[in-house]
Amino acid sequence: MMSARHFLSLMDCTPEELLSVIRRGTELKDLRNRGVLFEPLKNRVLGMIFEKSSTRTRLSFEAGMIQLGGQAIFLSPRDTQLGRGEPIGDCAIVMSSMLDAVMIRTYAHSTLTEFAANSRVPVINGLSDDLHPCQLLADMQTFLEHRGNIQGKTVAWIGDGNNMCNSYIEAAIQFDFQLRVACPEGFEPNPRFLAQAGDRVTVVRDPKEAVAGAHLVSTDVWTSMGQEEETARRLKLFTPYQVNRALLDLAADDVLFMHCLPAHRGEEISMDLLDDPRAVAWDQAENRLHAQKALLEFLVAPAYRPA
Repeated sequence: MMSARHFLSLMDCTPEELLSVIRRGTELKDLRNRGVLFEPLKNRVLGMIFEKSSTRTRLSFEAGMIQLGGQAIFLSPRDTQLGRGEPIGDCAIVMSSMLDAVMIRTYAHSTLTEFAANSRVPVINGLSDDLHPCQLLADMQTFLEHRGNIQGKTVAWIGDGNNMCNSYIEAAIQFDFQLRVACPEGFEPNPRFLAQAGDRVTVVRDPKEAVAGAHLVSTDVWTSMGQEEETARRLKLFTPYQVNRALLDLAADDVLFMHCLPAHRGEEISMDLLDDPRAVAWDQAENRLHAQKALLEFLVAPAYRPA
């Protein structure tokens, strides 16, 4: 079986590769803004498997493939045998014989690793319960565009130690910044990721302590997909973790605020926070498109360069 490059986690690339992908994202953004046609993935097809619903992930991958000259096929669990119990490995063998890359948005991270182990084309993690690496490419591209290199800076994650938080921990390792995570007791990020990061990551209880002097503050919804029955309990525990303008005032003067969206105003952020000049959530959302186009070009295009 051909060995394909996969992107299941930020750790699947070197720091240099990640930096070149996000820089490339900015170049592709510029080409698009100038209306330049650039189609390195002509006749290439991306299969997109969604077990979880999506707005930004679906739009950005589908539009991105079309803009790069290729096509994308959307598959929900209702549309494939995966939803009816065909082994993941079997699905991967067949699908990867017809497609040029596969993006999967799923619950169990093992779905991704098993699919990738049996795929002869690149597999991309469009989100799993463990990680959301594509979002971090967009976040890092956004920081680079607004503030330059994030290396050596301080980042604060406020709220649930979820898949986004885990990806921020990996980003701290790969992009070389300090991360402070503020979360309620029992909602810490996965110890496996914390152990990997060593002293780059600190977990605290107090959000004020986390954001003090931070150059980037990020948060996410308090209840992720699949946790709806916990909503009431979470609301109570997380209320002190709302990010508002007063909390941002404790950060560095040039702080940026990010949110991967969808946002629940009045919960994890104050009603007015996305209107604050320090918030860059809309740029960040748009950069999903550009960063993922750079990723697709990086993973898919090299396989087709003439020998």
